Amino acid sequence: MKQFLAILGVFVLLYSCSKSDDGPPAPEGANLVFPNENSECTTGVSINNALSQVTFEWSASANTDTYTLSVVNLDTNIPQTISTAATSASLSIEKGTPFSWSVTSRNSNTDQTATSDTWLFYNAGSQTNYAPFPAQVVSPVSGSTIQKSVSNEVTLEWTGSDVEDDIESFEVFFSDQNPPATSLGVLDPGTNTIDVGVLSDTVYYWRITTTDVQGNTSDSGIFDFRVF
Repeated sequence: MKQFLAILGVFVLLYSCSKSDDGPPAPEGANLVFPNENSECTTGVSINNALSQVTFEWSASANTDTYTLSVVNLDTNIPQTISTAATSASLSIEKGTPFSWSVTSRNSNTDQTATSDTWLFYNAGSQTNYAPFPAQVVSPVSGSTIQKSVSNEVTLEWTGSDVEDDIESFEVFFSDQNPPATSLGVLDPGTNTIDVGVLSDTVYYWRITTTDVQGNTSDSGIFDFRVF
């Protein structure tokens, strides 16, 4: 009997330890609702000639106490953030300007967080057509250190989008100098990767100019990465 009780005690101890090791559940990522992805947002309330107030909406996510909304002006790369327990929040943002937005879910019982997808939109202004959204880097992630291929190459990958869906071309600039001024050529809108030759222990810089059929252009800003 004593042996049985000892074994039972061990199982209870192991079970309680495993439960405590699990910790609180991590929050899940929210699903974005509005403004729609790659859209023109026309519902903002005008504040003055330069600004309008836009209400951002997302769905509730599991195991979440609060949300942090992040909205980035893609012309200046300046972010605005606001925290809330609700599933919507309003910010005053520039008219006629491209933005990205995302939501981070948080739980007060854990340091773990979860971030939603990132959507792009234009906040409506007086213009009737818009430049393409600045191209977004996929890989290499800016600031990362990566391994080159056996052929001493790295693949640059990006995404591009446009409210009118009329992108005509991408032009990629690449160099070990900042800013990169060497053009790798003008690529058709269906191309979003290009292989480049690289050397070890070197930092490289690249950027993308996106052009639509009306001649409007956008600049991605400069990305960088180091090669092992």
